[in-house]
Amino acid sequence: MTTHEYLCRLYAGFLGMNIGIRLGAPVEPSQWTSERIQRFYGDIHGYVKQFKNFAADDDANGPVFFLRALQDKPQHTTLQASDVAEAWLNYAREGVGMFWWGGYGVSTEHTAYLNLKAGIPAPESGSIAINGKTLAEQIGGQIFIDTWGFLFPDDCKKAADHARMAASVSHDGDGLEGAAFIAAAIAKAFATDDIDAILDAACAQIQSDCTYAKVVGAVRDFHREHPDNWRDCLAYLQKNWGYDRYPGVCHIIPNAGVCIMALLYGRTLSRAVEIATMAGWDTDCNAGNVGSILGVAGNLAAVEEHYRAPLQDILVLSGISGYLNIMDIPSYCKELAALSLKVRNLPVGQELLQKEGEINFDFSLPGSIHGFRVSNPNACSLRNEHGELTMLYDRMVRPQACRLYYKPFYRRSDFDDERYMPVFSPTVYPGQTVSLRYRLEKFSGESVLISSYVRNTTTAEIIPLASEVVYDQEWHDVIFTIESDHPKLKNAMIDEIGLLFEANSPAKNRDFGVLHLSHFSVTGKSRYTIDLAQQVKEFASITPFSHNHGAWDLVKDAAGLSWMEAMTLDHAEAMTGNYYTKDVEVAGKLIVHYGTSAFVGLRIQGARRGCYGGFHQGQVGIFMHQHGRLVPLAVREASPELERQYVLTFKAEGRKLALEIEGLGTFEAMDNPYDYGMVGYALYANGRVGFGNLQVKEF
Repeated sequence: MTTHEYLCRLYAGFLGMNIGIRLGAPVEPSQWTSERIQRFYGDIHGYVKQFKNFAADDDANGPVFFLRALQDKPQHTTLQASDVAEAWLNYAREGVGMFWWGGYGVSTEHTAYLNLKAGIPAPESGSIAINGKTLAEQIGGQIFIDTWGFLFPDDCKKAADHARMAASVSHDGDGLEGAAFIAAAIAKAFATDDIDAILDAACAQIQSDCTYAKVVGAVRDFHREHPDNWRDCLAYLQKNWGYDRYPGVCHIIPNAGVCIMALLYGRTLSRAVEIATMAGWDTDCNAGNVGSILGVAGNLAAVEEHYRAPLQDILVLSGISGYLNIMDIPSYCKELAALSLKVRNLPVGQELLQKEGEINFDFSLPGSIHGFRVSNPNACSLRNEHGELTMLYDRMVRPQACRLYYKPFYRRSDFDDERYMPVFSPTVYPGQTVSLRYRLEKFSGESVLISSYVRNTTTAEIIPLASEVVYDQEWHDVIFTIESDHPKLKNAMIDEIGLLFEANSPAKNRDFGVLHLSHFSVTGKSRYTIDLAQQVKEFASITPFSHNHGAWDLVKDAAGLSWMEAMTLDHAEAMTGNYYTKDVEVAGKLIVHYGTSAFVGLRIQGARRGCYGGFHQGQVGIFMHQHGRLVPLAVREASPELERQYVLTFKAEGRKLALEIEGLGTFEAMDNPYDYGMVGYALYANGRVGFGNLQVKEF
């Protein structure tokens, strides 16, 4: 298998997983039964609900964020359950998003999280000994592990071992068998599309006498005797392997039966995810798992357009980083492929190298569109042709127009619901440089006007930055910087960036043709200010921040200035910006109304890692947050004066940290362990603090 074929199969598997999740999510239990699904939707052959954008889902969050344990691990060290546990604690906002926070002893994941937080290490955190058999054997064991199968093509043992280890943070018993089985099935699918061969390989990675192996065998036996009607098999499962026999909210065994049934009776990606959805029980989980397996097995040819197109090559997540929550699927699949080659000690080719913190879309993966969309779908449509993004513009006349754009920021109005409460920080900022290349292929018409543009999310204003009347059909290279001092972009967040296409022909000679885009990139250092007067509260957070703990609100002082105010009993944090920001200077204002702790932060890597400058319990200076502990790096004794406004400027350059607090002097530290991270504000003790506009300048 060549690297390109591996990448295409991985891409197909990741698309298949998210097709299954999106298809199954609207009819997820407990009130949706198979009978109700059949009554209202009949024999499903497409998405049962249309979404502006599909909001975050736990089945997508887990495979992405728990795998970051491997990405965060130093080279040449063995990955352990404790590393995955650290990812749980670092990338989740407690009680919000990521997974179902259903309560201790009710939700397996919530229980494991609280165990970890209380100091119970993994794998004890997910063990039967501590949590009991019922809780440890819920479905989560197999729904968060797809990426481990993607990493180890045709190496079922390594895929199963890694999945078992990762799942042990929260599960045990048959929960671990399910993790090993699904990951092994995904791994085997890289080598064959024979369902029986895939199931045989997966069965070889689990204990032959476990309940999971028994339900797999039972469904396979039933299929051999009754190969024609999957509903007969579902009736058999409901009678002999149903929720009435396996307690808890969502036990793994009944759902394992549905996955095997969907694979055997579906055979193809589309039909299998449809069967898994129509069967009821945990619809998005089951459809997601079988979508991963059959996406890999069938390659991109198996991913039908009516399921693929609505995904738009983007995935919305709900982790702690608003930047990481906006995922471009093709770029992520390249990142996964590179990680796979690295852990397998194989060379990583140039085509897989992605520079963290930058956007670089080359449209090389078949069918990829990298999240691009059009504002006028009646006149224009998108597709990938021979490694280029193409926009068909169909007989347009002056003054018709269409925007071809990428969305680097999302708002509440972009969604139909609030599943798992996603929060966002932009992936494009003022100060950065945009580079793209386009040409026209004209069928009729003389000239069109093409402008590079961005959109201000606060005013919703389209702001052209460079325009040209195009007569020819040659390639045009466009490079421009998003000026931070542009009068219409002052302190603005950007939620669209791309090309504005304006027809320029009269009705008798309509503009008809294809716009080709060969690449699109956004690079360089950002320079921006988060103006709190322009922000609003959405998804229970203040744009563009994600909050972990505390109560946050926007307030105005007596002078009419906007502040972001936080109250907390123990800890509250607001983080934003590019997750991979390196050398940077951040400046902000704060007023302590009550308490002794208030910080500006940089190189924040989540809930457990970051650098902070400010006040904390009788000390002032530079602190490091490391794995739940706040460590002073360069401090002296001092407490904040209540109701006094402090101006803080905090700078990171290489390993050096420098803090200046107006009226209190400067501090320096040289032992910062973090290379990159977000920026923001925080309190690490009981208090109420107001925070002002945040200025960010990369260098």
